Amino acid sequence: MSLKNHFELLAGYNRWMNEKLYDAAARLGETAMREDRGAFFGSVFGTLNHLLVADTIWLKRFADHPAAFRALEPVRALPHPYTLAEILHPEFERLREARMAMDETTVAFCAEATDEAYEQTLDYRNRAGQAFTRKFGHLMQHFFNHQTHHRGQVTTLLSQAGIDVGVTDLSAMLPEAG
Repeated sequence: MSLKNHFELLAGYNRWMNEKLYDAAARLGETAMREDRGAFFGSVFGTLNHLLVADTIWLKRFADHPAAFRALEPVRALPHPYTLAEILHPEFERLREARMAMDETTVAFCAEATDEAYEQTLDYRNRAGQAFTRKFGHLMQHFFNHQTHHRGQVTTLLSQAGIDVGVTDLSAMLPEAG
């Protein structure tokens, strides 16, 4: 499997899981969703928001790739978050709409990206101004791994609140071989 195919698969998984998480989170209700449950970003809402913040930051960095991906045009227009916990959309439904739009952008971006682009390097600065040069494919792996990490936290928080997200395994959405 090429990196392109791998990241296209992960983009689809990301979209599928986010739909499941937001459906499950909506069953919590507004107060319970914002209750501090001891996660890195406090609540279910805080963690879902953090995922959108981090995706925005990374996709804005990826938009600076020499390949100049057209699919990232919507991200270029977004304001840059100041902190990893900045509330992008205080209303859950607006956060959900922004998440779904970001997922569609990510799917389109992965469809556009090539194996050659993933082999190139990307220069970027973190929020503290430190400069980095990393292989683009490695940064993409981090991008998807970060999402999986925090979605795991959200599924745990929802489970502790009595909400079953259902099957979360990547294998559940894989097509049959042959």
